[in-house]
Amino acid sequence: MNGTTTRGTLWGVSLGPGDPGLITRAAWAALQRRDAVWVYPARSGKTPSYALDIVHRAGLAPPEDHALLLFPMTHDGEKLARAWLRAAEAVLPWLRAGRDVLFLVEGDASTYATFGHLARTVRALDARVPVEIIPGVNAFTAACAMADVPFAEQDDTVAIVPAAYGVGAVDRLLPDFDTLVLMKVKPILDELVDWLERRDLLAGAHFIERVGAPDERRVSGAAIPALRGTKVSYLSLLIVKHPHRIRGERIKGCLRKSGPTPTITENA
Repeated sequence: MNGTTTRGTLWGVSLGPGDPGLITRAAWAALQRRDAVWVYPARSGKTPSYALDIVHRAGLAPPEDHALLLFPMTHDGEKLARAWLRAAEAVLPWLRAGRDVLFLVEGDASTYATFGHLARTVRALDARVPVEIIPGVNAFTAACAMADVPFAEQDDTVAIVPAAYGVGAVDRLLPDFDTLVLMKVKPILDELVDWLERRDLLAGAHFIERVGAPDERRVSGAAIPALRGTKVSYLSLLIVKHPHRIRGERIKGCLRKSGPTPTITENA
């Protein structure tokens, strides 16, 4: 192939967490293109792509060229590297032929998404491939809106933690943060429920499953212990507000200066 051929662009198209209404205008415009290739992730050949389901529910159909890419759910580094390489090798022929490839991503393509792995692997194979990202709504901000709680206010501190780090790590973070977002809580949900009770945090806790999807579910406060031993989706998170946090001294220069409330006037 001619080495001077213009490469197509690899796009990370963020779709939001599940509600088609949260697809941004920029992502919607990209999805109207019929000249681009769509690719979308799934955990296995037997598992439907959640990203593709979002666009289907938006009333959109894929273009003529589209493909499923497999990204297995494993912590085995060698298996993951092989999957990323296979995915990169699947999209490279289109990119080298000058075709743009749109990788559909639930949530935001920059936040705990498979797109970053694909983009790095593609660039390792062909550094001339341009990469662009269309940002989107994160699951945790959508979950806060759904639960009617602020994600953060004024100078609140926030930590976003994959639950895979365990309850011990979450407990160590607790004194320093007003809001904890615990991602992918399914494997340790029972332990987290015990921890919420032990730390007197149930009142400010919200479990949200498949936010934005038709089968979205929220369980809050005193109802959370009923989740023990139940089956929950992989796409589940916990928002934990920490009302008991003791704040240390803050740098005065970073705070808004006190003074009289400004008067707002209107032009005649």
